[in-house]
Amino acid sequence: MSEQANQTNKKGTGCLAATMIGIPLIIAIALLVMWGVRINNRSVEKDEVVKKQWSHVETSYQRRYDLIDNLVNTVKGYADFEKSTLTEVIEARSKATGINMNTENFTEEEMAKFQEAQNQLSGSLSRLMMVVERYPDLKADKQFASLSEELKNTENEIKDARMAYNESVKDFNAYIRKFPRNMFAKILGFKPYNYFETSTPEAANPVKVNF
Repeated sequence: MSEQANQTNKKGTGCLAATMIGIPLIIAIALLVMWGVRINNRSVEKDEVVKKQWSHVETSYQRRYDLIDNLVNTVKGYADFEKSTLTEVIEARSKATGINMNTENFTEEEMAKFQEAQNQLSGSLSRLMMVVERYPDLKADKQFASLSEELKNTENEIKDARMAYNESVKDFNAYIRKFPRNMFAKILGFKPYNYFETSTPEAANPVKVNF
């Protein structure tokens, strides 16, 4: 066999070997990319669920703020009502509404501030309701009674919304933290969310507004 034939044979063998290696490699890369796209899409879907549930939490708290504002204005009509109690509620409401939370600043520190502000507002509101017990005329006021009932329902809505949010966070966090999805999640920029946790067991319960 001539030298030229040997070179041709070696070249052909080299091309065949390269093809045998290249095709499986291309297939493997394609499968990896497809898997990464699937993980990204699933992560996006679960991330949107978390954001949706958080919007329900925000809506419930906003309704609570509005009801408290109306409740305070109704109570102000009773001249002999304890001003210090009203002041405490007003200041706690102002502090709570001053903290803007969204899915872009869900750091542990910001969540802690938000939770603490809500806990303080719940505490001051509970004390307000306890003081109302000493004012039978105020308890009998139709507007106050209506607002109290709405507040009671809203407190339950808040509790349900927080639970739903935490469930969505649990699902999302578990999905992106499991191996090997955690590698793709890190590359794609997905990070775990913080749970909405209360600092005390009492703070997790709705404010009691029953008379």
